[in-house]
Amino acid sequence: MMTTDDLAARAPRPAGRPRSQEADLAILTAALDLLIEQGATQTSIEQVAKRAGVTRATVYRRYADKTALLVQALQLAHHDDDPALTGWRDLDHMFADWAGHISVPRNRVLLRRVFGTVDDYPELIRAYHEANTGRRAAVVREALRLARDRGELPAHVDVDVVQDVLSSAVIGHLVGRPDDQSTEQIKAYFLTIMKQFGYRPATKGT
Repeated sequence: MMTTDDLAARAPRPAGRPRSQEADLAILTAALDLLIEQGATQTSIEQVAKRAGVTRATVYRRYADKTALLVQALQLAHHDDDPALTGWRDLDHMFADWAGHISVPRNRVLLRRVFGTVDDYPELIRAYHEANTGRRAAVVREALRLARDRGELPAHVDVDVVQDVLSSAVIGHLVGRPDDQSTEQIKAYFLTIMKQFGYRPATKGT
């Protein structure tokens, strides 16, 4: 999840007259917070402007409508070019990272809000998928491929299928498991799924 410092660094700066970076950040932060708190349908430009401490005109100078604003806020929160995303030591490390992220209540709510917009605001779910099907997806696929090459997964396993199942498993956990599960419990959830594909982690030290 992006921090406010990250958002500030990536706030949109269109060509033309210089704009206030503080206003850009305040608008995007307000939009993301309202999306989490009450969902896309209940969020309005007027509410975003009020929380950001700017006028509606200030928001509309940057975004054509609410959907465009929410898409930008979501893209910044789930961008696909994070330099820190360089991969994981192994699948155990990857699932620990995933568990740490989705154990955070704010992250869980945001993801549920996004997945719940599939019919009314398809642009949001599209933006989320675009941010997670490029470099991020490639890093996950590489981790699965390396696990197979190390013999931790059977040689015949299709890593693309495994990746699709894991993506669905994230949604399954968000809607079907308690929000107060620990990171260890969430990690165990993913490992249980992987065992159905024959996953056998290498013994440490070998």
